[in-house]
Amino acid sequence: MKNKINLYELKKSFANFERRSIKQSSDAAAYIRQFYFDDLEIFESSFILLLNRANITIGYVKLSQGGITGTVMDIKLICKYAVDALASSVIIAHNHPAGTLNPSNEDIQITNKIKAALQIVDSQLIEHIILTADSYYSFADNGKI
Repeated sequence: MKNKINLYELKKSFANFERRSIKQSSDAAAYIRQFYFDDLEIFESSFILLLNRANITIGYVKLSQGGITGTVMDIKLICKYAVDALASSVIIAHNHPAGTLNPSNEDIQITNKIKAALQIVDSQLIEHIILTADSYYSFADNGKI
């Protein structure tokens, strides 16, 4: 039996994906909201947006789908996707099903860890959005990034 190895490649592939310029937190919140459906008020999910140097979206990833009180933001996966896409910047987002806009201590801690990790791969965390059914919270607008 032959030993199997993993094959890693750098290639560009195309998908049906609307590229959009993200100029402010409301742009990011509106764009990310389209990936949530009727689950916005049921369980937490996390997403990332990948952007080029001109802050135009070049990709997105659903990182996780959790329970009613939490979800995972895996730093290794975030960095992997940023590197794979050659993203200059990243926006992370998750929802709070209960409708609270304030970030938890865990939200603040993971944001800081992700920001530090992305700097190592020469990418920048420019925003963390918390979505609720009818509003959003911006870490950048509130001086937390």
